[in-house]
Amino acid sequence: MSRPAIRIATIGVAIGLAVMIVTVSVILGFKHTIRDKMVGFGSHIEISNYLAQQTAVPAPISISDTLEQRLRQLPNVRHVARYSLTQGILKTDSDFLGVAFKGIGEDYDLTFLKANLKAGALPQLGGDQMVYQLLLSQTIANRLNLHVGDKVFAYFIHDDVRARRFTVTGIYQSDMKQFDDVLCFTDYRIPIRLNGWEADQCSGAEILVSDFDNLATTALQVADLVNHDCDSYGASMTTQTIYQRYPQIFSWLSLLDINVWIILVLMVCVAGFTMISGLIIIILERTQMIGTLKALGARNALVRHTFLWFAVFIIGRGLLLGNLLGIGIVVLQRTTGVVTLDPASYYVDTAPVELHIPLVVALNVTTLLISVFILIAPSYLVSHIHPARAMQFE
Repeated sequence: MSRPAIRIATIGVAIGLAVMIVTVSVILGFKHTIRDKMVGFGSHIEISNYLAQQTAVPAPISISDTLEQRLRQLPNVRHVARYSLTQGILKTDSDFLGVAFKGIGEDYDLTFLKANLKAGALPQLGGDQMVYQLLLSQTIANRLNLHVGDKVFAYFIHDDVRARRFTVTGIYQSDMKQFDDVLCFTDYRIPIRLNGWEADQCSGAEILVSDFDNLATTALQVADLVNHDCDSYGASMTTQTIYQRYPQIFSWLSLLDINVWIILVLMVCVAGFTMISGLIIIILERTQMIGTLKALGARNALVRHTFLWFAVFIIGRGLLLGNLLGIGIVVLQRTTGVVTLDPASYYVDTAPVELHIPLVVALNVTTLLISVFILIAPSYLVSHIHPARAMQFE
């Protein structure tokens, strides 16, 4: 009877560890993917006009070169870039749509946009002559039936109505609905001119950090430089982190940690209970051997340790199989993307995974220690086996 019990115990440990590895990898991948998409649209820390954060009306600030240089010198800051915003309406012959135009310059970090570019190319940024080019999302392009190379009129309503003709140079898709529905990218100078601002004014500056774990510390350092300060035009500047800009998204992501802990506890319980049942079956089947060992002078502690070491061997074999299965599934998903998701609900089209080796090692060690710990009590069954009765046991 011990052979199938050992197999069941081994399989239980393997499945439990594999599920834990896959769960942690998926949650980490999902959280980091969503976080990177949010940062791609909004950076880690944003400096803007205080009034712009309180209302939907664009309000400018002037960020001097001195302030920008001081920001770049902060320890955890890796990139600083100005941006400009304005609102307008894209109109075709058959439809129209209100959108936000985000102006970016040559110094803007284009890594995210290039990674999500689906067709065409990025608009021309900088240069001696300002060119009216536009990067649209796939959602906006589908609604207005626009393609790369098409011309589209944009109307801007401020003190008067201004019309500009843009050329669609590229189409991106991020699967982040709140951005894909409304956000277009163009040259940095265009929103500034349309808003009637001065050349040294902008909507704000976006700051990227090197170490996300130290974001709070860097945010305080940036706030010390700009918060409650005024620019050369008297506008009040303030800062905002990615957590403060999109609290609902990060609150939702933090709730996923509860699911992880529930799954981890359940899987450890599965592995532990299969090992307990397996150990009890092994002890009962070896009753005569236990009686013989005790008759030869073996103490209860020695016999218990013998069975516990045998259990460690079974757990170790289960952990090996679990690692092969769990890591194999993660690698398969990462290379093929076989598991797909609805981007409208999950913001990604395939299940993202991230293999974190220190966490995998921690899961192995924790599973081993907890499994051995919960086997200590069942191992005391050896103490209740008497040599005289055990040697007659069949």
